[in-house]
Amino acid sequence: MPQSIPQGEAEKGAIQKKDIGHSFLGLSRSCASCHADQHNGRLGTDCTQCHNANDWKATQRFDHGKTRFALTGLHANVACAKCHTPGANQQPRWTGIAFDWCSACHTDVHKGSFPQGCAACHNTGGWKKVAAAAAVSAHFDHAQTHFPLRGKHAGVNCAQCHASGDFKKPVAFAKCTDCHKLDPHSGQFSGNPSKVNGSGECSACHSVDGWKLTTFTVALHASTKYPLEAKHATVACGSCHIPVGKEAKFKISIAQCNDCHKDGHQGQFAGAPNWNHCDRCHTVQGYAPSTFTLDRHKETRFLLTGGHVATPCVECHKPAKDETVMRASKTQSNSSETRVTTSVVFHFSDLACAQCHQDPHQGQFSERMAAAKPRPDGSPAGCLTCHSTKSWKELTGFDHETTNFKLVASHRAVACAECHRPSNLETTLKHVDFRSAPTQCEACHQDADAAQFVDKSSGKTPCADCHNVSQWKPSLFDHNARTSFALTGFHRDVRCARCHSLMREISGKPVLFYQPTPKQCAACHGADIVALPRK
Repeated sequence: MPQSIPQGEAEKGAIQKKDIGHSFLGLSRSCASCHADQHNGRLGTDCTQCHNANDWKATQRFDHGKTRFALTGLHANVACAKCHTPGANQQPRWTGIAFDWCSACHTDVHKGSFPQGCAACHNTGGWKKVAAAAAVSAHFDHAQTHFPLRGKHAGVNCAQCHASGDFKKPVAFAKCTDCHKLDPHSGQFSGNPSKVNGSGECSACHSVDGWKLTTFTVALHASTKYPLEAKHATVACGSCHIPVGKEAKFKISIAQCNDCHKDGHQGQFAGAPNWNHCDRCHTVQGYAPSTFTLDRHKETRFLLTGGHVATPCVECHKPAKDETVMRASKTQSNSSETRVTTSVVFHFSDLACAQCHQDPHQGQFSERMAAAKPRPDGSPAGCLTCHSTKSWKELTGFDHETTNFKLVASHRAVACAECHRPSNLETTLKHVDFRSAPTQCEACHQDADAAQFVDKSSGKTPCADCHNVSQWKPSLFDHNARTSFALTGFHRDVRCARCHSLMREISGKPVLFYQPTPKQCAACHGADIVALPRK
């Protein structure tokens, strides 16, 4: 084998001046030809693989990642001298440094509690950055302890429970309050004697899955003083337990419905006998419909009878007001319209019919109603003076005998409208003037005698002089008093038609005329009749 030519020997032939003592030419270029090897040959003879001619301490060319201990995380910022400490010759040690265990450089703050090594929980990114729960559990199974980490506990930093990193020191965990010192409910459940939370322990209502995910259910609410039923079962907790959040009040007054609900009747039932007990008419199934029945209406001052029984409640019980009012804004000069609707009225100070019904008679019977006997409850009779609740057309209370025109005989069968005639061709009695009804026969009946008996002073035929209301015939005419031909003797038994037989047609109807009627005997008996001598 050819022998290797020493470094610099090949260049000697090119040197023209052979005086070596006065030239650098031909010298070796290796660092070791001038500098002592500080590493004593442990890192080879080529110093330029780590250093450069500008600065000996600048070792940017050295890639620690090619060694058996790559610098990662915070290790990359550690000064070389922190690990490469002086050896026996007081020179930095570059090899032979222990690094298999973190404890070779770092003190075990856990004092041997975890024989699996620091890397099981920590990494070079920082001591306080504990490995993910999954990574930790791969080396340390917390479930094997007396306190398995579940839910939100699995993401809690170890140091929050194991203070100062001492994992051998016992940690109290029997109660939630052993770790969670602040009671967000301000002691509302401390010593609570209820079945749900007799000890005030948080786990009675909460779980490790999250503080806001309460395990307190509607079924558990049944063990409190106020079970949630029907509509109440769907109400959000924050609607009753306010304010929402840590300051929520769980011990609240539940004496009456209006402790939570606004009085929709505006105090109408605040007094006896209801005292604002909503459950007398409503249930938790829903505000409507009401449980107030027709039978219970008998307990009020207005007994429902007749047609009132079938009348819907809303026909009488309506809002007192429904009006638009103007309200000026406090911050703006303009105003806005707001519709104000008051509560439905259930208590009426005046129970008169006219409060609900219009008076079709326009006050014609005011005096009669005022003089009528009051109702059993002491209220005015009102329309019931004449009508009844069974039907408007039923006039059982009206007695025509109390008027100045008594209905007797045939008049009792005459329909009201025959005398009390509606105006404007109407078919009802709503606009009839009852006081203007005539009281004279001739005002209603046609003159059947074709004005033969007209009174010269009044210009009318006084029917009552001859007839009465019992029947048209026989007549009450007094032949002796009102004529010049007195009916005496056999004449008293003669029928009227034997003497009064003159018929004339008036307006297409035959009319019996009483005048002229002969008064001589021969006109009726003949001229050959001899008068008998008087005794």
